[in-house]
Amino acid sequence: MKANILAVDDEKDMTRLLQRTLEPEINCRISMAFSAKMAMSILEQEEFDLVICDIRMPGMDGFELLEHIRSNYPDLTVVMLTAFGNIESAVKAIKKGAYDFIPKPFEQDEIIFKIQKALERSLLLKENKRLLKEKEIRPSHLIGKSEPMQRVFDQISLVASSDVTVLLTGESGTGKDLAARSIHALSPRKDKRFIPVNCPTIPELILESELFGYKQGAFTNATRDKDGLFQEADKGTIFLDEIGDIGPSIQTKLLRVLQEKEIKPLGDTKIKKVDVRIIASTNRNLKQKIADHEFREDFFYRLNVLPIELPPLRDRITDIPILAEHLVAKHCKKLKKELKTIPEEAMDLLMKQPWPGNVRELENVLVQGILYSKENIIVLSDIPLKDADPKKYDSKEPDSSISSLPYREAKEKVLHEFNHNYIGAKLSMTTGNITRAAKQCHMDRQALQQIMKRFSIDPELFR
Repeated sequence: MKANILAVDDEKDMTRLLQRTLEPEINCRISMAFSAKMAMSILEQEEFDLVICDIRMPGMDGFELLEHIRSNYPDLTVVMLTAFGNIESAVKAIKKGAYDFIPKPFEQDEIIFKIQKALERSLLLKENKRLLKEKEIRPSHLIGKSEPMQRVFDQISLVASSDVTVLLTGESGTGKDLAARSIHALSPRKDKRFIPVNCPTIPELILESELFGYKQGAFTNATRDKDGLFQEADKGTIFLDEIGDIGPSIQTKLLRVLQEKEIKPLGDTKIKKVDVRIIASTNRNLKQKIADHEFREDFFYRLNVLPIELPPLRDRITDIPILAEHLVAKHCKKLKKELKTIPEEAMDLLMKQPWPGNVRELENVLVQGILYSKENIIVLSDIPLKDADPKKYDSKEPDSSISSLPYREAKEKVLHEFNHNYIGAKLSMTTGNITRAAKQCHMDRQALQQIMKRFSIDPELFR
């Protein structure tokens, strides 16, 4: 489909020049407006993918039109035209929410390249909006267009309609929970309950009673009968997250559920049948745990009927732009902020990172970017990341922003950045679980909490 572009300039020759330059080179249609008010009227009647707008116009200028567009059409991409050499106006336009600027007179190759990039952003936003709409219908929808993710989507579609047990594998933060929810949402059980259980966060004795229930008097404080999560999930789906961390006793009892579809509550002499689909996940190497005698081999093969591996983010870098746009839109809404955009240089930086914490780490970084940004764009300085190219850090020249500060301030700034980056990554990997993050840091929970308090690190941002 042709892109729909609105060119706004009080000089009619300029709008016609834009039309003659762009239409033959880009699959687009140029509509023309000769004042900001005329543009506002046209925008009310027709949907556009991009607005190219001059800054200096009589009456309402380009900045005022840009403000109107940002308020009324927040997803609409705007590129500003500015007089040659007027960098101050260009910077102001970017700060006010323009995607890019083009100096006049322009070079044909430059304007074609910049408009193509701007249209790519518009298409990403439209796709993101479509995905968000789907997400309202099916909240567990995974996002991605890369080849590894397409394989995951195909596998999910294949297994969803059956009742077989599925084992989701992959690193922390790759979206195993979303994959499990997607399988449930596409299954015949979609109208029944989906119950997630985060196995490592529940002590083994409590986990057993939570899963299978108990009879009154089974143990101290068991003052009444209680149904377990398997009974609550009857006719639905139970998701056993990080099943590689459970002990041998629970493994044995879960093996019975998988084989016989029955449970025995604590303190009960009777067996109870359950009709539950089981989906499990792990970030551990279960075959190695079997070799180390930490995981039952027969239990593994009962779980591993249909395995689906979620790819790490570093293997699906091409998904980062659409993921980033989606996550920014999601958290701007959640944090009640105006929708923020990510300029090209910031997106390039995101795509250069190794992302050990995967999508969860990316999400955390973007949330911090939203909170740190003072304008409606997330600039490089708002993102707590460094350029991934090591050559840029080979120089022995001191960081000018640090070396210009007094010792105490410089030290505090470095410590602040280090702790936000390091502890932020650990909290991302553990979904904000302070106890597990402390274990990964090899420190006591209380010590980690003190550091988080000192450097204002909020665990809620990682959950």
